[in-house]
Amino acid sequence: MSTTLKLGTRRSLMAMTQSGLVADDLTARTGRAVELVGVTTEGDVSKAQLAQIGGTGVFVNGLRERLLSGEIDFAVHSLKDLPTGPAEGITLAAVPPRDDPRDALCGPAKLADLGRGARIGTGSPRRMAQLRALRPDLDVVPIRGNADTRLRKVTDGEVDAVVLAFAGLTRIDRLEAVSEIFEPDQMLPAPGQGALAVECRADRADLIELLATLDHAPTRAAVAAERALLATLEAGCSAPVGAYAAWYDEIVHLTGVVVGYDGERQIRLSESGSSDDSERLGRDLALRMLAEGADQLMGERTS
Repeated sequence: MSTTLKLGTRRSLMAMTQSGLVADDLTARTGRAVELVGVTTEGDVSKAQLAQIGGTGVFVNGLRERLLSGEIDFAVHSLKDLPTGPAEGITLAAVPPRDDPRDALCGPAKLADLGRGARIGTGSPRRMAQLRALRPDLDVVPIRGNADTRLRKVTDGEVDAVVLAFAGLTRIDRLEAVSEIFEPDQMLPAPGQGALAVECRADRADLIELLATLDHAPTRAAVAAERALLATLEAGCSAPVGAYAAWYDEIVHLTGVVVGYDGERQIRLSESGSSDDSERLGRDLALRMLAEGADQLMGERTS
C-alpha cells in the first residue's frame, strides 16, 4: 500500500481547503501520500435553487460516481450535503472532529441593528425561516454561489447581509466578514453542519481501516442523531429543519426545530440519551415533533 491515494473533492476554495486538511491529517497519521482530484458536480454548475435541482445530493453524486468507477479512492464532503439515505456500494468511513457548527451573519452590523426592510441573502430555507422568526420586518431573499460570491453581494450592495456557516468562513480565512455568530438558541444549524464526511467504496476493507484513523466517535454520534431526526421527518435541504446535538460524557443532547416558512410558528423540542443509541434518539425526537404537527409546518410554503 505504497501508492498515492486519490482524494476526490469539489473544486471550490472551501471544498479544496477542507479536503486538504483531511489529506494532511491522514498523511500525518498513516504516512500515506494523498493527491487531491477536483470534481465538478451538478450543484456547482447549476444556477437554480438547490430544491429545484434535487437537493443536497447534487453536490455529492458526482463524487460518488467516481468512487464507484475507481477514479478516486475516497471523497470528502461537507456532511450536511449528504443525503440521509444509504448509498449502494459506498460507506461513511470516517467523521473527523467537528468544527464550530454555528451560523454567522456577514454584514455591516448585528441582526438587531439592521434597519427595517434590510435585505438578507441565504440559499437555505432553514435560515430563511429562522431569520423571519427573529426579524419578521427584514426582506429575506434567496441567493446562490460559493462563500466568496455571496460575500461579494454584500460589498456590491446587492444585499445588506448574508448568513453563512461559521466553520466554512474559518476554513477560508474570511472571519473579518462576520458581524455576529448565532447561538443555537437563536438559530439551530443544519444537521451535520460544521462536520465533514469521508466516504469510500464499501468493498475497500484496507482503505476503510486506514480512514478509520480519522474518525471521531463523539462527532459521529452527534451527527448520527441529527441525521436520524432529519430522515425521520423525511425532510431535506428544501425543508426549514434545524438540529444540533452536543456530546457530553457519553450522553447526546439533541435539539430539533421545524419552523414555518413565514417564521410565525415553530416546533422546537429537545431530548437526551446514550451516545450508543444516538440514531434512536434522533428518530424518537422527530416522532415527537411530528406528533405536534411538524409535517404541516414543513408542507406550508409562503409565496
